[in-house]
Amino acid sequence: MDSTTNRKSAVVKAVALVLFIVAAIVVVRFTPVRSYLTAEKLGFFLDAAGLWAPVVYVFLYAFGVCLFLPGTLLTALGAAIFGPYLGFLCVWLGAMIGASLAFYIGRYLGRDFAASLIGDRLRKYDEAIAANGFATVLYLRLAYFPFTPMNFGMGLTRVRFWDYFSGTALGILVGTFIFTFFIGTVKDVWADGRWEELLSWKIFLALGLFVFSFFIPKMVGKVKQATRGKRPL
Repeated sequence: MDSTTNRKSAVVKAVALVLFIVAAIVVVRFTPVRSYLTAEKLGFFLDAAGLWAPVVYVFLYAFGVCLFLPGTLLTALGAAIFGPYLGFLCVWLGAMIGASLAFYIGRYLGRDFAASLIGDRLRKYDEAIAANGFATVLYLRLAYFPFTPMNFGMGLTRVRFWDYFSGTALGILVGTFIFTFFIGTVKDVWADGRWEELLSWKIFLALGLFVFSFFIPKMVGKVKQATRGKRPL
């Protein structure tokens, strides 16, 4: 009886998770709400928040992650409004809070059902993720695995939250800084109208880091292959 009840509970929660994800995607992409989710309108909204704008932005980013809002839009908006340094801090905090919320939603609503589907063949992978949670999460973040799907997906595995949290915190650090530094620096030069600074070291550094970011996944993959090759048989 208990087993049947637990099974039904797991199925109900899994259905709720699917409905939540579908509803979030539909609302954001196929309803009038979409018209408010533009850089211009979100910028006006944050301007109206005054001194509280960074705090409002952090929570907007966090909820945006859970609702499958485009991370590129939110990140570029933060960098453009707050500049390269405060923008980086706000984006990173918002992403971390959003990633944590999505993880717990996936863990609470989907883990029991996912565990019931795992057979002997998949169990070893589930156990390996739990045993090497930090390294697994860090690798996937550095390899730019899709951010929001991974947040929910990791909640379905046995990975411990603090392994997931620390792997995410470190894994998104470089990419977030590069992107916000590039957008924020270019925006500052544009806003000040000092066009001579387009040839400054900051712009070249920002551009170099931005280009470098596209090579990070390949570099991570090569390091992982080299590490595997050194393991004893």
